[in-house]
Amino acid sequence: MKPWTGAALALLIAAPVWAESAPTACREDRVALRGDWGKAEFRVEVADDARERAQGLMFRERMAPDAGMLFVYDMPQPVSFWMRNTLIPLDMIFADGAGVVQTVHANARPLDETPIYGGAEIAYVLEINGGMAERIGIVPGSELRHPALGETAAWPCR
Repeated sequence: MKPWTGAALALLIAAPVWAESAPTACREDRVALRGDWGKAEFRVEVADDARERAQGLMFRERMAPDAGMLFVYDMPQPVSFWMRNTLIPLDMIFADGAGVVQTVHANARPLDETPIYGGAEIAYVLEINGGMAERIGIVPGSELRHPALGETAAWPCR
């Protein structure tokens, strides 16, 4: 096998799943997104309590291309994030209580403590590697799918 072929194969294996078909069944460790641009799926860690949300992705030196963290709030609220002690650039995808993306903040700078405001009625925040949202096409209006969203979601698990 040529060296570049192996590298290309590794990139395809590690890349997020862009699917023409339906995503895998709803699971706690997966979040799917869809929009006019298509569909994508990420392996996620869920941060659904104050301690986990405060820790977030701090001190991580790398994150797989198909990985992320889903922050879950008990109710929609104003949400701001910062990058204190965060070592990798991140895209922050802010969604309302129905899982509809309201704001996408691209390439948040590592270690920057400037607040990043996501919106007034945010219930979910998905953090993925910086630049990934643009590469995939994730924009406001895209929809999240995850068991935490419940039956009132724009794209519920069924």
